[in-house]
Amino acid sequence: MTFAVPSVPLLRASDAPARELLARVSRFVLTVLGLFIMLVGLVTAPLPGHLGLPILIVGLMIVLRNSFKARRRFVRIQKAHPKMIFPLRRLLRREPEVAPVAWQQVLRMERLIVPRRYRFAVRSRRWISSRGRVRGATGAGVHAPAQPFPAE
Repeated sequence: MTFAVPSVPLLRASDAPARELLARVSRFVLTVLGLFIMLVGLVTAPLPGHLGLPILIVGLMIVLRNSFKARRRFVRIQKAHPKMIFPLRRLLRREPEVAPVAWQQVLRMERLIVPRRYRFAVRSRRWISSRGRVRGATGAGVHAPAQPFPAE
């Protein structure tokens, strides 16, 4: 014997305006919360430590999920400046690629700020990858000798 009541469309129709109003209010509240979190991220970004950017991204995620206008504007900015927005899009995915995005940003900042002869990131990556590189005809377990930095 079951006590389940069949769903009657007439009884649920009266709930539709209330549900729509609740959805709009909750989207608005979440958008304001996301904007507040983004503001906190902007304030903490220049402080020592690396908390500003993750907080900013969490706020952006909340805003983009709940605001249609913000999503349209984000897509417009992405089409206008794809190289600038691509790392941010990689961080907004379900499983974000944090390490590759961080490394890419280190390389970009190094290229913008540090003169060519003092750049260390590319040389250190090449040095690390050369230490694990397999050499020889068969390549079975033979590692390259370790050098501090490759000569340029």
